[in-house]
Amino acid sequence: MDQRPHPSPLPPQPFFSTPQQRLALARQRYFEDGVRPSGLVSEGVIQSWSRCVQSHRDPVEHIAFNPVTPSRVHSALARSQILLQAAATDLDQLEHTLAGTACTAILTDPQGVVVHATRSAADHGEVLVPLARRVGVNLDEEHIGTGAPGITLRTGQPCLVLGGEHFFGHLQVLHCAAAPIRDVSGRIAAVLDLTSEGCAFGFDAAAVVALYATTIENQLLRAQSREHIVVHLQTTPALLGTPMEGLAGLDANGRIAWINNVGARLLGVAQGDTGLHADEVFGITTNRLALLTRSANAALHRLPNGLNVWVAARMQARDGAGPLFQLQAPAMPEPAEVHTAAPASVGTLRDSDRHLIVQTLEACEGNVSKAARKLGVSRGLVYRHLKQTQGAPGSG
Repeated sequence: MDQRPHPSPLPPQPFFSTPQQRLALARQRYFEDGVRPSGLVSEGVIQSWSRCVQSHRDPVEHIAFNPVTPSRVHSALARSQILLQAAATDLDQLEHTLAGTACTAILTDPQGVVVHATRSAADHGEVLVPLARRVGVNLDEEHIGTGAPGITLRTGQPCLVLGGEHFFGHLQVLHCAAAPIRDVSGRIAAVLDLTSEGCAFGFDAAAVVALYATTIENQLLRAQSREHIVVHLQTTPALLGTPMEGLAGLDANGRIAWINNVGARLLGVAQGDTGLHADEVFGITTNRLALLTRSANAALHRLPNGLNVWVAARMQARDGAGPLFQLQAPAMPEPAEVHTAAPASVGTLRDSDRHLIVQTLEACEGNVSKAARKLGVSRGLVYRHLKQTQGAPGSG
């Protein structure tokens, strides 16, 4: 909590005509007059300034980005292997998106250490950004004071820090926007940041970084899933497969193992509310969800909270590498509503898997190869799911 004195309130409408004047007044009020500049800068920036002051830092200090050794680079990349694999395609796309701007995209790990950065297609005369974007550099608040990556790591919320809002004076040529990326445990797994040096953003950087952070987060959630049914949902099928889709991973017992922010809002639960059963949250039995993994199209369904959403599902591979059942784009003809009846007892997803495979085998007259092709899985998977309850049938 900020313990600085508050000798006088700000005037109701302090005069300033430019953002630079507003920031200059905010810094004067806080660093010289000891007054919280509420309304002039965000509360996140004020809290960060307060933490820096309480750590006995001086705004006139010259900050040097920490040196990077080969071992530090290696360890940072090794710790972030799954993250970088999940983010690779989107980071390439983001670099292409930013190619005509003076912005650099920086991805940090949960400790604020840079693990990836894009390079600008043109030389814009940056001095600080080439140092800040090196893999192994730490951008948390303890190292560089107030900045968007550091505030996001502290608060778990998206953040925008512009020019004079940086605590240290010589970093005030930077403008940065950051957003968090969470993992299946709900903890921050990374921070995505956009930084421009010497000029303000010419676009809505906060919206762009939030979009790409969400896309990377969804990829990471799927990559970290193991033998989960992944449920996709939204109020319109056009948003399925986009950063706007809700996602939830269900474990072998039919309970929510993880859920993204969009999914939590649609279902009316908190993002950290794991362990809830699919039947009570989705109003769909685990058997029905297992059957939905066979469909290439989304289906319209009414949630227990009354909201009508489009739902699709797929089975995630054991190694987390991808789905066992590949979904296509949702069909647009008038849909049939998903009707589910509450069962007398709720089976597990593994029971549902075996039931689905048995049904398919019966339809294929016991031909394992034909059933595997119809399900889109390997013959070995069919055998593994059946051998726990019966002898493996002969292949055809």
